[in-house]
Amino acid sequence: MREPAKTSSFEIRQEGGAAELQISGCWVADAKRPAAEEVFALLTKKVAVSAVSITADELQESDMSLPTFVLALHRLCHQSDITFSFDELPEATARLLRMAQAVPGQKGVRSELDNSSLLSVIGTDAMAVGRGWHATLEFIGGCCIALGRMAVGRAQFRGSDLLAVIQECGARALPIVSLIGFLMGLILAFVSAMQLKMFGAEIYVANLVGIGIVRVLGAVMTGIVMAGRTGASFAAELGTMQVNEEIDALETLGISPIDFLVLPRLVGLTLMMPLLCAYADLVGLLGGLVVGMSVLDLPARLYFNQSMEVLDLTQVVIGLCTSIVFGVLIAMAGCLQGMLCGRSSAAVGTATNTAVVNSITCIVVATAIITVICSVLGI
Repeated sequence: MREPAKTSSFEIRQEGGAAELQISGCWVADAKRPAAEEVFALLTKKVAVSAVSITADELQESDMSLPTFVLALHRLCHQSDITFSFDELPEATARLLRMAQAVPGQKGVRSELDNSSLLSVIGTDAMAVGRGWHATLEFIGGCCIALGRMAVGRAQFRGSDLLAVIQECGARALPIVSLIGFLMGLILAFVSAMQLKMFGAEIYVANLVGIGIVRVLGAVMTGIVMAGRTGASFAAELGTMQVNEEIDALETLGISPIDFLVLPRLVGLTLMMPLLCAYADLVGLLGGLVVGMSVLDLPARLYFNQSMEVLDLTQVVIGLCTSIVFGVLIAMAGCLQGMLCGRSSAAVGTATNTAVVNSITCIVVATAIITVICSVLGI
């Protein structure tokens, strides 16, 4: 015996500028349901409506078809500046709708065409860039003030937090820094050896590897590794605190979030970067030595003496100072994106991705600027 067809029904009650939509029956996928546009047209057909509420006292059965219908109707009411309320729906459905509204849609997901004019798009983007620069400058100013308070012993942060950051940025980063540094020295030595071997100048591989690693590449590769490892971690940690309203709680208690959260991360990473850079330099030189001994048959002592002859304190200081700059940039980029993170889980991922991209971009730009300055100064 065939089961009776499931139907979805509704009734509209209007009183002045308020309308109440009462739904009943079965709002499921295999039932014949009205479209949201049809119901909205009926709601606004007779009189001007300023508020719409929806109830489901006689609802028999529902699935995801009901939240889909309610969201579509809500979007139509929002476009017409009509207040919409679904609080009278069953608790499970209302909670699902509130969750759907809490997470903003990502750009490019919707298929609707954007009818905004080119001038409007340019203006909107320009305003967003202006707000971003304002927030960045405000954050940098706050960090400078926090460092000033730290210098006079008035900063609001715990020493244990600083030690935890130092451990995370220092000892626990050694394995990946060792791998990248060794491979970078290995690759640089092997590439230069193939060319210099043609001219019988194999010994100068030590010169190229020594200057390249100690002066630039050691700091750059360490910075890129720490941007992907530590900068992203800072953004994710602070972003999660922003979502959980922990940063708001600190402000309510009168504790500066920059002092308590940003300052330990900024100081810890800045202190560890030159140490990691020096370690990466040594490992990179070791990688070059391996190629020199295995591919070029150079004695280890000869390779070492040639490296010491070309390297001086100036090269080492330039590399270490560059790494300090990278540490400041990475920490500030990661913490800034975490502090500016939105209130959803999707925003945490976006903040983390933006922190890594901004950190690497700052590293490349800073490297170019430092190289030009050193060239002008003749060092």
